[in-house]
Amino acid sequence: MAAENDTQVREFIFLGFSGLPSHPAFLFVVFLAAYLAILMGNLMILILVLVDSCLHSPMYFFLSHLSCLDICVSTVVVPKILVNFLRRQNTISYEQCLAQTFFLIGFAGCEPALIAVMAYDRYAAICRPLHYSLLMSKRVCIQLASATWVWGFLDSAVHAALASQLSFCGANQIPHIFCDVPPLLQIACSDTRVNELANHITSLFVGLFPILFIILSYICILASVLRIHSKGGRRKAFSTCASHLIIVILCIGNGFLNYNKPSAGYSLEIDTLVSAMFCIVTPMLNPLIYSLRNKEVKGAFRKVLNKWTDCFIFGWKRQ
Repeated sequence: MAAENDTQVREFIFLGFSGLPSHPAFLFVVFLAAYLAILMGNLMILILVLVDSCLHSPMYFFLSHLSCLDICVSTVVVPKILVNFLRRQNTISYEQCLAQTFFLIGFAGCEPALIAVMAYDRYAAICRPLHYSLLMSKRVCIQLASATWVWGFLDSAVHAALASQLSFCGANQIPHIFCDVPPLLQIACSDTRVNELANHITSLFVGLFPILFIILSYICILASVLRIHSKGGRRKAFSTCASHLIIVILCIGNGFLNYNKPSAGYSLEIDTLVSAMFCIVTPMLNPLIYSLRNKEVKGAFRKVLNKWTDCFIFGWKRQ
């Protein structure tokens, strides 16, 4: 908001936790534990993909980007929530709110595009195995990953620029647990038609088109798998897609609930729950899904753990 605006709102108050009976100290411990789990789980995926040559493939390259996005999404939101719990004051400055909105939309907007790219990787591996090395070469993978990041932050730049033009007429209570475009539009007193139009248009490119691409990819994958005669071959093909399908349902499902609310809206308690699932639960579960269901990831983890254990024991004996 510019200085010349007559609204003079310099600080927003989050109402998301106001209706919860839990003590701030308890919520602080819960959110801190969840955030540490997010960091440890996703950093584990990043380290394993980096150090284990068995995971140097397009699927794990894109998985490492998904882990990076999960860390970024939670880091944009959770540290501020933790600070507010410690301060016992659920506030955020106007400038911080705009910055949080920009980065949250940017990182969250990258995820559907990245998941669509991962679906294309599975399509190329199952439906075009003879051309896989060409379709998913190192250069192509880098270009696709870069495009997803640019895709998300172009979207966030549009929304943040439009949000910076909103006036609030003294209203500074956000019925949410973090800053985002929908709750800001909810309390704005200026004309929001341009913002709402931008929301509808960008939701097509950032949300709907990737979902349609994922559905089309899996229709092709299903048709290809059904042509496999052996049950073992079918099972192996399906198993390579199982983890990704769970991620699709989890990430896009939570994103849909968070950004496509009914016209009447959710109650404050339900909205807080949906928001917590979007920025905390999903990033925490993604590495678990891939590590628990994937033999290669579990094998890489065992190798790294054994190597570190041997180094520790050898170093201790030398002392």
